[in-house]
Amino acid sequence: MYRLIFTLIFKPMDAERAHHLSFTALRVLDRIPGLGRLLRVVFARGTQQPAEVLGLPFPNRVGLAAGFDKNGVGVRALSALGFGHIEVGTITAHAQPGNERPRLFRLLRSRALLNRMGFNNDGARQASFNITRQRKALAALPAAKRPIIGINIGKTKVVPAEDAVADYVASTRELAPLADYLVINVSSPNTPGLRDLQSVSALEPIITAVRETAAEVVAAPRSALGHVPLLVKIAPDLSDEDVVDICDLAARAGADGLIVTNTTIDRNVLTGNDAAFARREAGGISGRPLAARSLEVLRLVAATVGDELTIVSVGGVGDGRDVSARLAAGADLVQVYSEMIYSGPFWPGRIIRGQGTRLLTRGTGGA
Repeated sequence: MYRLIFTLIFKPMDAERAHHLSFTALRVLDRIPGLGRLLRVVFARGTQQPAEVLGLPFPNRVGLAAGFDKNGVGVRALSALGFGHIEVGTITAHAQPGNERPRLFRLLRSRALLNRMGFNNDGARQASFNITRQRKALAALPAAKRPIIGINIGKTKVVPAEDAVADYVASTRELAPLADYLVINVSSPNTPGLRDLQSVSALEPIITAVRETAAEVVAAPRSALGHVPLLVKIAPDLSDEDVVDICDLAARAGADGLIVTNTTIDRNVLTGNDAAFARREAGGISGRPLAARSLEVLRLVAATVGDELTIVSVGGVGDGRDVSARLAAGADLVQVYSEMIYSGPFWPGRIIRGQGTRLLTRGTGGA
């Protein structure tokens, strides 16, 4: 049924408009008395596979990556699909419109997306109001069914690189009290100069400042770690040497984990008409073509950090076997996004229930 809906309704429609339409519909349905509960029965059955990660009680190990809910307006509705955690954002200290449209494209043959959104969001202060309302709405659910909420923060486009630390600090002050965990995003290809902040010299002061600010504004963190867990999201296009350097830096600077990986700017992951189209357009590629490099980076990070840091794997997850492979390769959590556009709202619950997603510890091997 979803394939028919996608072909007849969403496929002819601009990708960003289709996203807003489907997301709005889900939020409206969740607010109708009794229907939100029915959605959870239909979509999220069998997804309770509890795991403690980052000192937090995750309902399961599969979550929704940042980018879907940029402003934190639909966390409760998205939880009806069965996700164990939902990462909101990327949110910047100041509201910004993002890049000009069109800025989101489907690469149909590759089951991929190309985006150059540019961190379009309403800013940290408005997001704090939105997430506060979502937390109140989630409080009506049984505790075991409430997703963990991650908040992903990035640099405001108009803020110069030399003021990046202060910009991240401003977002942290607003959002850390509402976050189960925080993510520093320095790896999107769609904000000019952002990826330069992945250098050790630029990244270390950001990690230190965000960590110290979160400790200052959050007296009672939700995590058993005793502080708001802090992760760094890195790009798949880094050299292996740079990945190792960031691993060492993250551990040294007091980060708790890494998210691997963001979208890629490498057009060689595509073939045919999709490759030709992507070479004419700016932006990052997500979806199945990213799987190989994402898995490579995951294995490298796992070999480098051991059990010292938490690892979240994202990029190219297509089914339950992919989730099993990421957990077996060293991930503690797995995030998804692009494939849901092609496979629909039943897909998250299906892959969570899939073979091997019940692994309880990192690197124990698939079933």
